[in-house]
Amino acid sequence: MPTYTALTTLPEKANAEAMAEALEHLEPEPTGIGSFEMEDGSGLWEIGAYFEEAPDEVALALLAKAHGAKPFVISELPEVDWVAKVRRDLTPVVAGRFFVYGSHDADKVPEECEPLLIEAAMAFGTGHHGTTQGCLKALDRLAGQGFVGRSVLDLGCGTAVLAMAAARIWPGVMLASDIDAVAIEVASANVTANALEGRVDCIEAEGLEHPRLKASAPYDLVFANILKGPLIALAPGITEALMPGGKVILSGILNEQADEVRDVYCALGNSVEHREEIGDWTTLTLSKNHRMRQD
Repeated sequence: MPTYTALTTLPEKANAEAMAEALEHLEPEPTGIGSFEMEDGSGLWEIGAYFEEAPDEVALALLAKAHGAKPFVISELPEVDWVAKVRRDLTPVVAGRFFVYGSHDADKVPEECEPLLIEAAMAFGTGHHGTTQGCLKALDRLAGQGFVGRSVLDLGCGTAVLAMAAARIWPGVMLASDIDAVAIEVASANVTANALEGRVDCIEAEGLEHPRLKASAPYDLVFANILKGPLIALAPGITEALMPGGKVILSGILNEQADEVRDVYCALGNSVEHREEIGDWTTLTLSKNHRMRQD
């Protein structure tokens, strides 16, 4: 059975949500609808709808015009076993001491590694994206230098792979928070699959204002693998939540955006310890100065 996709872009989250809601009332009805902010710094949101029958092109054109979106691009997808394809494409990833794999590759886990099981269906945050690899390599580097994280927060955790990586090498309970309830469900399932119950707590929270996150501060390590805009907006809160000498690992930053993000955090009293580019993405490791600047 063929599958059809219809894709468009438009600015602002509220517009994207309104478009997604309107798509639910189309005939033929989509079998799935998704929206996400594009990671190119454009501020645009991509809306995708999937159909088992050819969609109504006229209705889609009117919908795009009504919501100020670009015209939909409609495609017919070939019949593919997508689960098998994802499993072929998402081969295990090695990032320092960490080995990130799907259950279909359980027989490939080396003896000398820190294994992290993330199912292939959860593609973002499996370690295949340059941002996640950069964070895992930064964590491995810190640990290799003798740093020990006793109070760790994975802010905007997605699959919680970073919090779980910290739990693999350090004692204590790591916190993983995300604004998205579905992400927290996924993160909790991954924690269970990795036998890390009681070692990683997954919390639905926006920013750092959740009572549990505030009570656990100050942190000696914060991961923030999100996007440039939120990283800049959260910079004061993240810096305040760090103990003096605490580390922050930032990613989700396009290479051309890295200097801007760096400058914001340095102006707040942090110093860059390491910078790494993987493909189009930069990961920054910074340390909060022991003596903060006085305005």
